[in-house]
Amino acid sequence: PNCPIIPTVTPRRLNDCTFLGNYPFHPHVSLWDSDEPVSRAELLKGVAGAHGLLCLLSDKIDTEVLDAAGPNLKVISTLSVGFDHMAMDEIKKRGVRVGYTPDVLTDATAELTVALLLATARRLPEGVVEVINGGWSTWKPLWLCGYGLSGSTVGVIGLGRIGMAIARRLKPFGVKKLLYSGRTDKSYAAEVEGEYVPLDTLVSESDFVVVSCALTPDTQGLCNKQFFCKMKNTAVFINTSRGAVVNQEDLYRALSSGQIACAGLDVTTPEPLPTDHPLLTLKNCVVLPHIGSATYSTRGIMAELSANNLLAGLQGTDMPSELKF
Repeated sequence: PNCPIIPTVTPRRLNDCTFLGNYPFHPHVSLWDSDEPVSRAELLKGVAGAHGLLCLLSDKIDTEVLDAAGPNLKVISTLSVGFDHMAMDEIKKRGVRVGYTPDVLTDATAELTVALLLATARRLPEGVVEVINGGWSTWKPLWLCGYGLSGSTVGVIGLGRIGMAIARRLKPFGVKKLLYSGRTDKSYAAEVEGEYVPLDTLVSESDFVVVSCALTPDTQGLCNKQFFCKMKNTAVFINTSRGAVVNQEDLYRALSSGQIACAGLDVTTPEPLPTDHPLLTLKNCVVLPHIGSATYSTRGIMAELSANNLLAGLQGTDMPSELKF
């Protein structure tokens, strides 16, 4: 979108990777003008000597990139709420400030999570295929039956901003009980009548398990064989957090063996998921291409916030959203 903050620059695509140098006097902007992610070689070349970097979740900002940028680099602004694509320890060591985009994608991600949950539980993708392929013949008592939210127990792993937004949207569907787990009990959970329980309790009692936690050393691979074995065989598993929270081989085995009923994923490892990945062979697994924040309004707000973070960092002033570490 047009960027009023830098009148001389009009990025034509949201997923541009932009390098700014020589600011604030006569800014020189190097722009990756493509819908495809910037190549590694171009990233290393483009960042050389830059004072600021605007990057995406798909750009790996590691020691090699930081070395290529050199001592001029003062600020990195990422168009994302997540920051596991950046070498935070190295960035901190070099005194580089980091801007990110929390809060603004909360509603969009929560909406997508609910949509994915319903599509998975009610087998909507399968239904569409049956209509297209001529499988829809006549009414049958149990054909394409799925699972409903009314009277169910929903477990949310990680009741942060997005987890709470998901819970608010699910309660009106007639959810009987809402469980949540995480590092601490949350006082604001009372709004959705949320009950704080150990993870094992949540996993074993929930009809729907929704993962909405951050990726940390503690949560990496959290959803593994032992995790899925504790779930009901009628349970629905949804992940819109980070792909690495789930052991996908274990998930495949749980789905293909009937250990759990179905799963919906908006995040995977890697991204994009290879077209020959075993999960894509399963009718009871719905995989989306990481579109949690993909609304026009949300991406526009993210772009503006990223630009404002970058410019504030270059000016040495307070960022609208600075990552404190």
